[in-house]
Amino acid sequence: MVPLFLAVFNIRASYSAFKAIIINLSSMDRLRSAFNRVIKNKQYSRFTLHSTEDGEGHAEIKLSDDSGEPDDQVDGSPSFRPAAPRQHWRNLCFYVLGMLLIFGIGYMIAYASQNKHQGEPVRCEPQAKVVTGSQTQVTSAPVTAAAAPAAPEETELQWKDITQLLKQKLTSQSFKTTLSDFNLPRHAAGSEEDENLGERIVNEFKMQRMDPWTDVHYVQLQMPNSELPNSVYFGSSVFKPEGYLAYSFPGTAQGKLVYGNYGRKEDLEVLQKNNIGVEGSVVLLRAGKISFAEQVDNAAAKGASAVLIYPDPEQHSYRHDTPLYGHVHLGSGDPYTPGFPSFNHTQFPPTKSSGLPKIPAQTITAKDAITLLQNISGPEPAASSNFKGGLPAITYRLGGQENITVEVNNILVNKKIHNVFGVIKGFTDPDRYVVLGAQRDAWGEGYTKATVGTTVLVELAKAVRKMVDEDGFKPRRSIVFASWSAGEYGSVGATEWLEGYMSSIDKSVFTYISLDGVVLGRGSFVASASPLLYSLLEGTMKEVQDPFGSGSLHSMMGKNNWEAAVMKPMTVDDSAYPFLAFAGIPSISFHFISRNTDSYLYYGTDLDNKDHLNYQTTQKTSEMTVAAAQVAGQMALRLVHDHLLRLDTTRYGSVLTNAVAQVYKRLMQLSMSGQLKDVSPNWLNQARGSFQRATSGIKTAIGNTDLTDQEACRILNDRIMSVESTLLSPYVSPNETPFRHLLFGRGPHTLASIAKSTDMEDLRVQLALATWNLQGCANAMMGNIWDIN
Repeated sequence: MVPLFLAVFNIRASYSAFKAIIINLSSMDRLRSAFNRVIKNKQYSRFTLHSTEDGEGHAEIKLSDDSGEPDDQVDGSPSFRPAAPRQHWRNLCFYVLGMLLIFGIGYMIAYASQNKHQGEPVRCEPQAKVVTGSQTQVTSAPVTAAAAPAAPEETELQWKDITQLLKQKLTSQSFKTTLSDFNLPRHAAGSEEDENLGERIVNEFKMQRMDPWTDVHYVQLQMPNSELPNSVYFGSSVFKPEGYLAYSFPGTAQGKLVYGNYGRKEDLEVLQKNNIGVEGSVVLLRAGKISFAEQVDNAAAKGASAVLIYPDPEQHSYRHDTPLYGHVHLGSGDPYTPGFPSFNHTQFPPTKSSGLPKIPAQTITAKDAITLLQNISGPEPAASSNFKGGLPAITYRLGGQENITVEVNNILVNKKIHNVFGVIKGFTDPDRYVVLGAQRDAWGEGYTKATVGTTVLVELAKAVRKMVDEDGFKPRRSIVFASWSAGEYGSVGATEWLEGYMSSIDKSVFTYISLDGVVLGRGSFVASASPLLYSLLEGTMKEVQDPFGSGSLHSMMGKNNWEAAVMKPMTVDDSAYPFLAFAGIPSISFHFISRNTDSYLYYGTDLDNKDHLNYQTTQKTSEMTVAAAQVAGQMALRLVHDHLLRLDTTRYGSVLTNAVAQVYKRLMQLSMSGQLKDVSPNWLNQARGSFQRATSGIKTAIGNTDLTDQEACRILNDRIMSVESTLLSPYVSPNETPFRHLLFGRGPHTLASIAKSTDMEDLRVQLALATWNLQGCANAMMGNIWDIN
């Protein structure tokens, strides 16, 4: 019965074969007459035989119509005429034979097809992994039968294979060689040495077939005036410091000398409590805790006329005559082209960054600071204030009695800088990429600040290239390797690139991994990152071995409370900060560091060299650099390998809740005191609820999606990628307020600033804008507009 049933369905397929057979039958006329006699239907198709010029016959099919013409003639063609009665049985036999022939052919085709399907092996599709939160469920895909034997497909590398390959490719010997090759005595931003080093990296990328390109900018860098050095006058003492602070306000300032510890806001409040006036004074500060730019900004906000900064031995235990370098731009990029790129064809308007200081600032040595502190006079601060530093035989007084003069003569210099890029393109979504970047320039040798990061960048590029060429690794998304210039001046090269290509970058770059300062010592590990990357970092720490222990990096830092031990707030002087707070790209920086320290004491000095880093790592710098490359490499490869981006939106929940709670508390206090009326924090709290529901919606969508479906994954990844960029406030100008992030930015638009606001009218406006900023982020996470409630 089955073959006969299939035969019926194969009649249509057999019709063409049957027509070819009957055309060549010599008894066509008889068969045609039999059809006409049996069917007796004038509407049936008419077969007409014609002779061609070569004598061969062919059949034409004509459909009869209702034109009313006689049956024996239609368009000049002979009609089907009844045969003579004596031929009836013979013609009927031909008809029966023709029908049997049709069913016979259909039967043979059906039988052959059935046997073919039964004989072929059944191929099972690979299992699909569905990621829900931190759990991975394995579901079987539908089983399908192949139409024909196919060549064996390449087996996709599993994550365990990828990590093993990366470990094999990253060796301490190769790092030791590259560290030595890139170690230069000088490579200041825009210098010939800096350009030559950039060209060497271009050649490295060419050798790896990474299609390298360069990004050229023309920037304004501030440097000391060789003809008119900076000076400090205190009584009969005159100092001519070698170090300097780039982007200081040039000019001369005078005032009473006061000592303000680290220059934090709480430190300057101690001065006020002791009746030491900051306004019009020159404030002496010790380096540390916060950036140079923040120190100068805090002092300027209190009315200081100038700032002097020195390295105190409590944090900087090196020679007292060591000069100190840095910058005081409270921002990033070229401060004379704020918000737009410094391309040569750009029309530069006469604008300046709002982060440029309006008072002179200068570094001095610890030796010079001893002279000042010995003669500063004034009251002693309370012991609880922790104003006392590490200078021997010095009483740290608050001052406010002796005059001092600061003269800064720095000049602006136009410099051409080159950013260098190479790319390993993805096989599925090559237009989406993770960026790994490292600064190339340094004040001096810059071994820790620049050489180590550049080495990790190049060695990782080599390793991943080999994995693709030799081991069959096929990343779904692309990896861009970037070497930045002018990093010492406040991530100038990186920020100018962000400003130049913002319209395309924010839809393509899903993560930035900074390689600057990844090795500062040994014994501890710290990181700063967007909450979206917390889960990725935790997973990476579990897989990367402690460089000098038997367990994992996660175990080394305390697996039960790793986040408190490892994660630190991202500061404005972090090289990853502009990517997060300016461009809205999930970013991370991390550092292997010595225990019980929060910074590298040789940063910004000529002592940042190979010998001092080897001392900090107990002569294990290359091994530590391999471990740092493993961390960066595994995070990058995880992001480009998995179907779904490893960006965990749920980790923003607690951060956002805490920030909203602070605003809520502040608004309730103002309402109860009568300072603020007709303003409710409920709208902001509802926007927070929308954000939480949107993250839950993404989690549910992930659980309900076949993650082997490329288009479905791309849609989900787009929703995940929208989180960070939509947390940038669209209501502030990147010129005046470049760090627009609602949670991690700087300015009155942030939730932290709203929670401290004292201007009621401004608070109303900023609260409304922040509420809709947060709601807009939640809407973007929902995806399609019809899914927005």
